[in-house]
Amino acid sequence: MEEQRIQDENEDIIHMKEPLELNIDEKYQYIKEGRVFSLFSNLLYYGIAFPVLTILNKIIYDLKIEGRENIRNIKGGAISVSNHVLVLDCTMVGLAFGLRKIYFTTREGSFKIPVIRKLIRLLRAVPIPSQIRNEEHLIEQLDKAIKDGKIIHFYPEKALWPYYEKIRNFKNGAFNFAIRNDVPVIPIVIKFREPKGIRKIFKRKKDVTVKILEPIAYREKHENKKASIEELKKQVHQAMNF
Repeated sequence: MEEQRIQDENEDIIHMKEPLELNIDEKYQYIKEGRVFSLFSNLLYYGIAFPVLTILNKIIYDLKIEGRENIRNIKGGAISVSNHVLVLDCTMVGLAFGLRKIYFTTREGSFKIPVIRKLIRLLRAVPIPSQIRNEEHLIEQLDKAIKDGKIIHFYPEKALWPYYEKIRNFKNGAFNFAIRNDVPVIPIVIKFREPKGIRKIFKRKKDVTVKILEPIAYREKHENKKASIEELKKQVHQAMNF
């Protein structure tokens, strides 16, 4: 089983039906803006999703968040990364950042699911298409969001492996944006722990702790950009393997 997983590390273990189409053309608005959209987005995110998910994650996972002090001094834009081990681990990352505006990159298939596509759009999900017609357009919008002080969250492992407890190999995308924009990477590790007390009587799955690590700002840039990306990726991967 382990060998099979290593061979298929880019494939999600959980697959959901994706009956709809998503048309991402050269003018697609990855970071959706506008006063009306922002109003409804903020109302849904802070007024409904945030309090509801705080309660649900506490009930279902006894969610604990550690290391919030590591992001208090992040004033401008940044890249955050985490392992991808639960369907809704993005909600845990969002709760960890509190009121900071954060956008979540996600596979385009999430935008092919009825109803879900509308909700995640309002909750600041950004689809990363499998085939990009205009890569510069995507990069330009994400760069602008970072320069405007937003946090862009990536899953550098790419695929979802539920309850997997090791840090897998990383792709380059998140670290490319960090180097391009000269912003820190905030590593976040989602770890599992055995339920305690009365929870261990009725809980089969493990509970969850989200650990925010110290931001990593890569300063020693190589003349070769790819070398800088690889070095930063290596530093973050090592930090998350604690």
